[in-house]
Amino acid sequence: MAGAGSKLFTAGSVLTAAQVNTYLMDQTIMRFATTTARDDAFGGAGEATLAEGMFAYVDANDTLYYYTGSAWAEYNRSGLTLVKSQTIGTAVSSVQVTDAFSSTYDNYLVIVGGGSATADVTLNLTFGSTTTGYKWVTEIVTWDSPQATNETGGNNAANIGYVGASSTTSIGAHITILNPNLAENTFVIADGVFDGDNGGGWTRGLVDNTTQYTDFTLTTSSGTMTGGTIRVYGYRN
Repeated sequence: MAGAGSKLFTAGSVLTAAQVNTYLMDQTIMRFATTTARDDAFGGAGEATLAEGMFAYVDANDTLYYYTGSAWAEYNRSGLTLVKSQTIGTAVSSVQVTDAFSSTYDNYLVIVGGGSATADVTLNLTFGSTTTGYKWVTEIVTWDSPQATNETGGNNAANIGYVGASSTTSIGAHITILNPNLAENTFVIADGVFDGDNGGGWTRGLVDNTTQYTDFTLTTSSGTMTGGTIRVYGYRN
């Protein structure tokens, strides 16, 4: 039985098997090399029985799990969880990030930083193998004083444009992606600093289908980029 609470053992007390199992085994953080080793340690002949509230740490993925009473679940109380980190290659015009989305999270945050490009260019976003049905609009405010506002966008386009920017000194993107792995429209909200004299901008878009995506691709509007890191975070449901 899990959840035995605490007990003060005094000199001369008899420590029974039941007390070891409840006060110690059920209420400690166990450590395993892999999730397979963790799963294989319970339920068999001569093995302990799983109980709600057990904790297990897995070395292979540096993750802490707790047992819900029916399955192991990742223990995480933060609002964002790092799903994947991928380094951008050398002199590439596009980067595909696979295994970025799953049923674990409904919504995601993508952050791109570091690196550089061959020129001041913007970044375009596509999902999976979809090359049509993107609808988006961008509003850009220039650095000039007084500021000028420019608008651009696409309807049934091949991608969502202006989700980030690359320059000869840096690459940057801040993208919120909603529902990518659900059988619903995928929505995109991006903001950042764009190329040249364009200044800052805000992009809103969607993919007009109900495809459940697991990956996305960032592509430069021209030229190539080198270095930098793409990090994908899942918002805890």
